[in-house]
Amino acid sequence: MKSLLIIINTLLPLTPYLTTFLLLLLFLEQLSYLKKKRTVPGPSLVLPFLGNAVSLVSNPTGFWDHQSSLAMSSGLSANYIVGNFILFIRDTSLSHKVFANVRPDAFTLVGHPFGKKLFGKHNLIYMTGQEHKDLRRRIAPNFTPKALATYTALQQIIILEHLKNWVSLTSRTKDPIALRFLVRDMNLETSQTVFVGPYLAPDARERLKSDYNFFNVGLMKLPVDLPGTAFRNARLAVARLVETLAGCAKQSKAKMEGKQQEPMCLIDFWMQETVKELSAGAADISDVEVGAHLFDFLFAAQDASTSSLLWAVALLESHPEVLAKVREEVAGVWDPESDELITEDQLARMKYTHAVAREVVRYRAPATMVPHIAAVDFPLTETYTVPKGTIVFPSAYESCFQGFTEPERFDPDRFSEERQEDRVYRRNYLAFGAGAHQCIGQRYALNHLVLFIAMFATLLDFKRHRTDGCDDISFVPTICPKDDCKVFLSMRCRRFPALSLQ
Repeated sequence: MKSLLIIINTLLPLTPYLTTFLLLLLFLEQLSYLKKKRTVPGPSLVLPFLGNAVSLVSNPTGFWDHQSSLAMSSGLSANYIVGNFILFIRDTSLSHKVFANVRPDAFTLVGHPFGKKLFGKHNLIYMTGQEHKDLRRRIAPNFTPKALATYTALQQIIILEHLKNWVSLTSRTKDPIALRFLVRDMNLETSQTVFVGPYLAPDARERLKSDYNFFNVGLMKLPVDLPGTAFRNARLAVARLVETLAGCAKQSKAKMEGKQQEPMCLIDFWMQETVKELSAGAADISDVEVGAHLFDFLFAAQDASTSSLLWAVALLESHPEVLAKVREEVAGVWDPESDELITEDQLARMKYTHAVAREVVRYRAPATMVPHIAAVDFPLTETYTVPKGTIVFPSAYESCFQGFTEPERFDPDRFSEERQEDRVYRRNYLAFGAGAHQCIGQRYALNHLVLFIAMFATLLDFKRHRTDGCDDISFVPTICPKDDCKVFLSMRCRRFPALSLQ
């Protein structure tokens, strides 16, 4: 108590000076923000340090809608979040300047405004230059037609098992079921099986599921890295996830070193190619690095896919004419009564269903923004230079509504052979990004969406439980229907097909 009184008595005479110093810091912070903002639309005053972080975390949909409305005329808007000046880009041509890296050193992809600490150092998102090109070359064999055919077989079995469970769940209650968490669990099992399936024991799968949930929760929280916080839990979970996936890589590599071993999952295709390169004298890649990149795949495939599958259900239900055409096309290609998997040839013949999948992704681009950091002062327009250190948010979502015919209308026919709007407005279709970091797994992602649409529409009848605002957008962290897509489900076919990989 005596010590505390001494400290108080010592500081008391300094209070006016400390107050003046604090006010000076706040003034300089505001001045720095306004200097960076210049004439770009955005708030004139921001809270010290936090800025508008509370608004972003508590209501991300409202926050980004407001930034978009501010950017309507100039294509840009500004704000201030946790000590960082941010820039929202609505205009497609300006977004391309960021994605395409007009100057190779201008912008660095970060994937998440506070993600570098969260994702770890071995991360595809933060790679640039030759190192990034070399890694993408090494990853390419994971997405060959042969590899994709292996994955589609695995995807169908998992989709079918989960559809059965969903119908069983519905039959036990008169209430609608919310699909978001069910679809998320299905996608997580799909990712586990497709990426590292044979190398994950049941208990390891449960741990991975738990750790990924920690990561997902922390992803949407403020970056407070203190014991017990969601952000700290997420960071530690990522380290455990990478360790688990690194163990899978080690097992796969040992297997692929044996002769005449056929790949059974993505890591097998990768390690098969790695073994060939090592025998030719190439430099090795550590199991931990591979594990970190597998986590990148998991992150890219999990939440974005969940978003697209939920919107597919919502949009098919609200557009019965589209649903009818999907069912007609699938019935002419695949007979579930045959108890056989959809083949690659059959999948390729589902052209309208592919168009529906591409329109779902355009209409509700799951990863709405792709954050970058300005590594240098960059002249984005004739009148505005992005200050070094700015977190820049090019909006893939906004771009996908620019140029297209009646862009606010859900219209799969825009991707038909006759209209080919995917080619005409290719620069606006930024759902999978652009430039050096364009999504390398987009063919896999679209296959998964097409397979789900084909099987869901063919095997099930479904009806939305409609409430006010049920189709409003919610960030979780990708965009999903606000009501988590509540539906009533029932069997449409006489029985579920008996599909197997044998």
